[in-house]
Amino acid sequence: MIEFRSESVHVCVLGPSNAATKELLTPDALRFVGLLCSQFEPRRQALLAARKTRAVEFDAGEVPHFIENSVAARDLSWRCAPVPEDVQDRRVEITGPVDRKMVINGLNSGACVYMADFEDSTSPTWTNVTEGQLNLRDAVRRTISFTNGANGKVYTLNDQIATLFVRPRGWHLDEAHVLVNGKVASGSIFDFALYLFHNHVELQKNGSRPYYYLPKLESHREAALWNDVFVAAQQYLGLAMGTVRATILLETITAAFEIEEILYEIRDHSLGLNCGRWDYLFSFIKKFKYHGDKLTPDRSHLTMTTPLMGAYVKRLIHLCHKRGTFAMGGMSAAIPIKNDEEANRVAMGKVEDDKLREVRAGHDGTWVAHPALVTVALRVFNEHMRTPNQITSNPGTAGSAVPESELLRLPQIPRGQAITSKHLSHGIGIVLAYTEAWLRGIGCIPLHNAMEDAATAEISRAQIWQWRVQGTSTQDDGQLITSQRIADLIGQEVARHSGGKWNLAGRLVEEMLTKSELDDFLTSVCYPYIITAHESNGTAARL
Repeated sequence: MIEFRSESVHVCVLGPSNAATKELLTPDALRFVGLLCSQFEPRRQALLAARKTRAVEFDAGEVPHFIENSVAARDLSWRCAPVPEDVQDRRVEITGPVDRKMVINGLNSGACVYMADFEDSTSPTWTNVTEGQLNLRDAVRRTISFTNGANGKVYTLNDQIATLFVRPRGWHLDEAHVLVNGKVASGSIFDFALYLFHNHVELQKNGSRPYYYLPKLESHREAALWNDVFVAAQQYLGLAMGTVRATILLETITAAFEIEEILYEIRDHSLGLNCGRWDYLFSFIKKFKYHGDKLTPDRSHLTMTTPLMGAYVKRLIHLCHKRGTFAMGGMSAAIPIKNDEEANRVAMGKVEDDKLREVRAGHDGTWVAHPALVTVALRVFNEHMRTPNQITSNPGTAGSAVPESELLRLPQIPRGQAITSKHLSHGIGIVLAYTEAWLRGIGCIPLHNAMEDAATAEISRAQIWQWRVQGTSTQDDGQLITSQRIADLIGQEVARHSGGKWNLAGRLVEEMLTKSELDDFLTSVCYPYIITAHESNGTAARL
């Protein structure tokens, strides 16, 4: 067990020792993590409690509203911080987990940015989190390499690589392997602080700086907390204010009503907003799960051309460009289809159409989940965006008049097609497969020619729960979606597999889909099953 103790902070590392912890969890690093956690933990907990209060209001029928007469909206003079030179052009970004091979492949992908993800595409086992930090440290220093044990192939960095961004975990996630003054540490601060502490000097030496993506914020107050964490961290390390920069993922329905206020709170450290489309849909379902007029059709119908998604895009682009910063497009979860040339051609055509819609709308860049899609997205943005970005050339004026009602308007789906038995079984299969992989320490999986991560799996989980609670029937056969029907489908799917974590996944998924209350996050339910901590005698124990 590793410990750091001073007059003001006591950090106790419960996770087992490995090569990464020995190199990274130094007394100085732990002191930095501990001071930030202890300073901001009360505010984090207060904001999480505020989320629950708002959830109760939404459950009772309330909906979010724009903030009237806010300082952020009234003051027309302020702008977000100027864009640093090395991230002027972010036209294509790729994201993935923080394992060693993926970090190398992401940086070598040909994308402008690689976002190393400690959140939706990483299962936060102690090994994944600590080794991920070591991988990033080595990547920043360009010493990272990986040898495939099966075939001996060696992976190293190219001369030209993507700019590195890091996504720490969301405010709701803990790091249970670390205690600060006797309390479980914030996963967000642990991820942020450890990367910043070990890499800020080398990043600036290389002409870059610490860049982050911030997930799942629900209000401008949560953005203000991040801003204050940045200020405290920079003061402690002797960094100029604004050294740390972050793009916020706009992926909750409540945040969509506070866009300008969110940008204002983090303006001195801002690199704009990103359309986190999958988590955004999950948030919509979760917030309005009891609203009869907001029963969602299957996720396959919830495309970016639907009213609520189109309004969200217009508003985000307009307000980001109004304040002089990036409006980044969303993720294409598609992956290449092998051994079926025609199906692959159709799939890539859909990706191209999606990226064409984004660049014409005014986005400054977009996301892909697979290296093969980098060239597809680049081709579209290179043709239609001849400048590094569109911050000044495409103000997105259509977003200036988006009414509240448009942000809440679901598509009209033809009768009989919105929710079918196929949709139900397909969604259950996605939630099960993802949960089983996550419990094994794998945070993203290829499934049905798409890359599923926590965000995409959460859409299926939330809407199946909503369908059941609202007494919905599948429209192709008229059968009611009941707890028993869901349990039967889960049992059938689990029976098709052996080994792995299928039995545990089946039990957890059945509980999540049939209980009376919707769990906030699948990952929070599953996290206790991947924690490894030291017992008092120094041996490792699975909790």
